Amino acid sequence: MSSTRRTAVVAGVLFLVTEVAAIAGLALYRPVLHDAAYVVGPGADTRVFLGALCEFVLALAVTGTGVVLYPVLRRRNEGAAVGYVCGRLLEAAVILVGIIGVLSVVTLRRQAEGAAGADGASLITVGRALVAVHDWTFLFGPNFVLGANTLVLAALMYTARLVPRPVAVLGLVGGAMICASATAVLFGVYEQVSVAGSLAALPVFVWEVTLAVRLLGKGFDEPADERLGEGDRVGVGVGVGVGVGVE
Repeated sequence: MSSTRRTAVVAGVLFLVTEVAAIAGLALYRPVLHDAAYVVGPGADTRVFLGALCEFVLALAVTGTGVVLYPVLRRRNEGAAVGYVCGRLLEAAVILVGIIGVLSVVTLRRQAEGAAGADGASLITVGRALVAVHDWTFLFGPNFVLGANTLVLAALMYTARLVPRPVAVLGLVGGAMICASATAVLFGVYEQVSVAGSLAALPVFVWEVTLAVRLLGKGFDEPADERLGEGDRVGVGVGVGVGVGVE
């Protein structure tokens, strides 16, 4: 297996991991995100910890896609490749901030359990504020920054023909749609976790899954000269040199 093929396989696996981890994390976080009184209730801390672990894996996988794809992308456009890596690092950093916000709610709940005369209303207000931190990071990380990263990667793959054009176009559409949706959520047109928000995020989900399957199944599309191994290039060079000498 060539190094480029290995890169494609690893990148494909990481893209699938991002999808599974993102969905699992959001599902596991549901008690703390949707129960305003979580901080003064019995809690579901183990479930929240599992959600945090899933989001930590998500942050690692997001960073990994940028690092793994960099050598391939750099050969086509070094500036765009660096931008993509930096964008993925930013996306992962925002996700980590959201994790800290959610885990802080759990810490607050546990401390309130052993505190005599704790002010329930104040605890609920602080808990809501910490959940709001997660919600805003969820909007800016896996929406705005993800959309920008998707546009950069899809545009690079489209111009360099690393994948079939329809696959790259799907990424361009998905990146634009999720950025537009995030803008709508920012200005209160609809909730992020809603039918409209889910429909707007669907093309990016399909793009990443399609790209992952393509990379795992067939790898990158490369020009014929790049598919030649080093030995083949030497052989071609020797053959050309001998031919010229004979003439």
